[in-house]
Amino acid sequence: MRIVGEVLDPRDDGMQVFTDVVTLEAAHPDLTDTSHHIEVAPGTDVHTYVDALNRTLEPLGATARAGGLGAGGDMVATLNALSAILTLMLVAVAALGVLNGVLLDTRERVREIGIHKALGMTPRQTVAMVLTSVAVTGLAAGALGVPLGVALHRRVLPAMGESVGLRLPESVLAVYPSAELFPLVLGGLVIATLGALPPAGWAARARTATSLRTE
Repeated sequence: MRIVGEVLDPRDDGMQVFTDVVTLEAAHPDLTDTSHHIEVAPGTDVHTYVDALNRTLEPLGATARAGGLGAGGDMVATLNALSAILTLMLVAVAALGVLNGVLLDTRERVREIGIHKALGMTPRQTVAMVLTSVAVTGLAAGALGVPLGVALHRRVLPAMGESVGLRLPESVLAVYPSAELFPLVLGGLVIATLGALPPAGWAARARTATSLRTE
């Protein structure tokens, strides 16, 4: 037997061989088909086709069901929802970390901010000053975090596949096109800005006299 390729198929623990039926006819002449895969023409309503086919197959005791890329849609939707929730939780935790740090820094500089206000700094300029203090950190975090995250993804995912006997193809690992990496880098700046907005608003609303009396 000459193996010409490898297919990612996790069914039966990946212990399957895909070959033409002619390959096995000599060893097992009375082979019978157990399933058929049908590709419908573009634009065909798959569910309508399956319903009509099932009405025809019912007397034969056979059943048709929709498959292909749309199969397992509920599971995919569930996984996507869990991924979205996890992403939001991580963003929230990161933003809270920024909030804590910026809030402490702003309270320590409240007298300095009061002096700036006394010299004519407007509330908008105060907000801009606080946000600017975290902009460089946010960009640096994104610039470092994205490459590290991609490297970790390419290391952990193959290890997870190998643990269950699967060799994941490059198409599964290369899920981050270059065009999508740049917005991810800016994600660090967005998180830093979100976390710094409440302290910036508090600093902008603080009365100048109160800030100057603060030690």
